[in-house]
This record gives sequence, structure tokens and C-alpha cells, in this order.
Amino acid sequence: MTAVQPEPRRLLASFTVASREGVERLALRRVSRALPPELLSGEQQERLQTAVAEATMNAIEHGNRGVARVPVQIQVFHSPGEVVVSISDQGGAPAEVKGPEPDLELKLIGEQPPRGWGLFLIRHMVDQMDVTTDGARHTVWLTMRTGAGA
Repeated sequence: MTAVQPEPRRLLASFTVASREGVERLALRRVSRALPPELLSGEQQERLQTAVAEATMNAIEHGNRGVARVPVQIQVFHSPGEVVVSISDQGGAPAEVKGPEPDLELKLIGEQPPRGWGLFLIRHMVDQMDVTTDGARHTVWLTMRTGAGA
């Protein structure tokens, strides 16, 4: 019996942006343009845009430390049943982020710092978020399911 191999991911776009404030808007527009409109619902598209913008800002600020000449690489893939966006910086392994989930009420009364929403927000905007590190390359993988798997 021959095993059926899953269809490989197809690269829809690959580009870099400079590590400068504000380029996250360019990144989310380019990701949106790379996706055929029928792949994601309007709500999924908005959620993915939010996650891409936040992950790009994190890559710029935390990964590349805002050094404009160090690029953030973004790739958009499609395979049956999913869209995957990878956002890579050159910051290496991130510091372990341990602590409580963000709590709006605690933040408002000053018992949690005002920052710290990024990964929480990203995780709740997409169907799956994975993080990998290969040497200095740190990548956040954002997955949105399409079709019946959405």
C-alpha cells in the first residue's frame, strides 16, 4: 500500500521589511494582497492582519531591536486547508516569557504592567501560533484554517 503524501505548501509571497516603526502596516497589506480572496472570510482576514501586524512589531522591537538595516522576513504559504504566514527576525531565542496572562482589570489598576498583550493577542487571532529558533533566526508561524477546517 502506498501512503498518500500531503500536498506541499505553496509559497505565495516572500518579502522583507526594514526594522522601522510603522512598517507593520505595509506588511499586513502585502500579506493580504498575496492571498486569493476566496481563501479566508472577511473576519479571518482581519484577524490574520492583526496577528501579522503585532508579530511584525514584535520582530522589529524585540527581535531586531529596532535596527533598521536588520530586515524582518515575511513569507506567505498556502496548502489545502490552511494559510501560513511566517515572520522572522534575527534576535535568536526570545527570553522566556513567564508570567500571568494579561488581565485588563489588573492592568487598569496598575497591578500588571500596561505592556505584555502581544503574544496573547496573536494566539487569540489565529488558529495556531508556533515559534521556532534556528541560530539567530527567530520565526513566528501564524496558521489560519481555510474551508471546512476553518
